Amino acid sequence: MPAPSAHVQRLQRAIDAGAVRLAFVGQATYFDLCALEAPAGILEPRFFDFRYGEPFDEAAAGLAAFDPHVIVMFRPELAPATALADVDAVTVGFLTEPLPRERGDAHPDLERRLEYLQMIDPANWDRIISFDPLVAETVDELVPVWRSMPLPVSDRCYAEPTRRTEGRPQVLFPGRSTDHREDFLVDAKHHYDILHIAHGLTGDRLIEALTQSDVGINVHNEPYPSFENRVSTFCAAGLLVISEELSPTHGLEPGLDFIQVEDKHDLLMVLFSVHRELGAFDRMRARARQKAERFRASSVYERLVGDLARDLPVFGTPRRA
Repeated sequence: MPAPSAHVQRLQRAIDAGAVRLAFVGQATYFDLCALEAPAGILEPRFFDFRYGEPFDEAAAGLAAFDPHVIVMFRPELAPATALADVDAVTVGFLTEPLPRERGDAHPDLERRLEYLQMIDPANWDRIISFDPLVAETVDELVPVWRSMPLPVSDRCYAEPTRRTEGRPQVLFPGRSTDHREDFLVDAKHHYDILHIAHGLTGDRLIEALTQSDVGINVHNEPYPSFENRVSTFCAAGLLVISEELSPTHGLEPGLDFIQVEDKHDLLMVLFSVHRELGAFDRMRARARQKAERFRASSVYERLVGDLARDLPVFGTPRRA
C-alpha cells in the first residue's frame, strides 16, 4: 500500500496532537447553520463565505491564513476549477442540491441543477458527500460519491420540545416562494396565521423564529421528492413537523416523527387538529427531537474527520496536494 499523501499525513498528525482546524466554505445565508460554529472536541471551526459569481480570492485568502487541516465546502460544483487542488488540507465537497435520480427522471429544475453539477472539478476534492443517496448514480458519472448523509444541524438550533404555547400555536414556513409552494399553502394561509419568510431568514434570525414557533411546515421547492434540511432543523428545535413525503427519510418515520401530508387539503385538516390540541402531538415532537441528535453538528463533524483519517490512507485520493 502506498504511503498516504502529505496532506493526509498532516491531518493524522493534527488528530494525534488533539487540534484539528476545520474550515467551511459556502454561502452563509444557506449553510451557516449546517456547519460547526463553536469548538468541539479536537475541532476548531471557521466559516468562509463564498457566493457563486463572486471572486474566490477572499475565501482563498482566508483559508490560507487559517491553514485548515480539513475543508468542507457546501455546493462544491461552484468552486472554480483547481481552486483547492493544491491546498495542504483534506478537501470534502458536500452536495446539497436535488438532482435527477435516474435517466429519464426529468424536471426543468433538476436539469438546471445538474448543469451546475457538471461544472465540478474532481481535482479539487479528496472525497464527495451527497445529502441524497439516490443521486449517487447520476453524480458518479462526474465524480465518485464517498458517502451519503443529511446536512448537519448547528448545535445552536437545539432546544427542548417540552415548551408549551398559550393560545394559538405559531406555524412557521421558511423558504422562497414557488408556484408549487404557493398552491400548497394558499388555503392554509387563508384559514390560519402562518409565518412565511421567503428571504433573509438565517443565523440568529432563524433561531429566533424557531424559538418562537411551535410547528414547522416543509413543502418541496418543486413537485419532486427530496429531503430539505429545514426538516432536521425543525426536529432539532423541538417543533412539530408537517411535511410532504420525504425521500430519503434519513431515519424519520411518518406518523411517528412527523406528520406527512399529500396535498393542500391534507395540510388544512392537519392544521385544524393542531390548532385544536397541540398537546396531542407532544410525543411526536419529543420523538423527533430525540431522532435529531443524529444530525447534531458537533457529533457529525467529529465522526467525519475521524472517518477521513481512517479512510484516506487505505483507499487513497485522486488529489496529491
